[in-house]
Amino acid sequence: MEIGEYQIQAQLTDQLLAEDRVVPLLGMAGEVGSLLTEYKKWLRDGDAYQLFPEQIAEELGDILWYLANAATKFGLGLDAIASANLAKTQDRWLPRMEEFAFQLFDEDCVADEQLPRRFTVKVGEEQDSDAKISVQLRIDDKPAGSLLRDNSHEEDGYRFHDIFHLAYAAKLGWSPVLRGVLLSPGRKRRSDSKVDEVEDGGRAIVIEEAIVAYVWEYARRRKFLEGLNTVDYEVLRTVKLLTSGLEVRARSLHQWEEAILAGYTIWRLVNSRKQGLISVDLIARNIELLC
Repeated sequence: MEIGEYQIQAQLTDQLLAEDRVVPLLGMAGEVGSLLTEYKKWLRDGDAYQLFPEQIAEELGDILWYLANAATKFGLGLDAIASANLAKTQDRWLPRMEEFAFQLFDEDCVADEQLPRRFTVKVGEEQDSDAKISVQLRIDDKPAGSLLRDNSHEEDGYRFHDIFHLAYAAKLGWSPVLRGVLLSPGRKRRSDSKVDEVEDGGRAIVIEEAIVAYVWEYARRRKFLEGLNTVDYEVLRTVKLLTSGLEVRARSLHQWEEAILAGYTIWRLVNSRKQGLISVDLIARNIELLC
C-alpha cells in the first residue's frame, strides 16, 4: 500500500473531531511508550517472549495511524512528508551521484579567474611589529593575506583559521576568502559583473568568515572535533541557511561535513606544531599536511 493511500484510508476510521490536533499528538507519545514497554519485556524474557514481533508490529501500526491522523489535521500529506524527509536525510548522509563528476564553480572561466587547482601552503608563526606572535600563509611561496593573531583573551589557535578556508576550497570548490583575499593577485570572476558582485564580493566573504567563526565555537566545545567523525545536523543546517543565496548551496550537508572535519584535522596538527606545509588539490578534493 502507498503511504498516501494509507493516510486516506486511516482517516475513514477517525473518531475524533476534525479540529482536534492534540489527541493524535498525545496518541503518538502514548504509543511510543507502549512500544518501549514491549521492548522492555523482550529484554527481560528474550526469545521466550514469542509474541514480541507481532506486538512490535501492532505498536508501530498504532504510531503510524496517529502520525497519519496528525498529518491530515495539519493539512499535510504523508507522501510529501516522506519525500521531503528522504531528500533531507540523503543530503545529510549520502554522497550524491554528482560527486563522482564533481564540477568546480569556475570551470568555465578563464584561467586567471579560476581558483588554482593544486597548490601548497606554508603556515608558520612569526613576530609582528608589536613583538606579538602572528601567522601569515604563503601560497606557492608567496605571502597570502594578512598577519593574523588569535584576537582572543586566551591563546586558542584561531590565528591558524585560514586553514578552514583552504579546506572549503579543497572539499567544496568554494572560498570567496581564498579567491579575493588570500590569493595574490586575486581570482575574482570580474568578466561576469553579477558573479563578481554576488559570489566573489564582500558579502560572500563575510558569510564565509561567519561560518568559520560559528563552526569554531561549536568545535571549541568539543575538543576541536578530535575523535569525532560527524558534525551535528543543526550546525550543518545553519551553514546551509547562511549560504542559501550563493553558488555553494549546490553542495550537500554531507560535503559540508567533509569540509569541516578535514579542516579541523589539519588545524589540530598545525596548531600542535605551530607550523606546517599543506597540500591543496581541488581536482582530487583533497587537503593534507605534508610536513
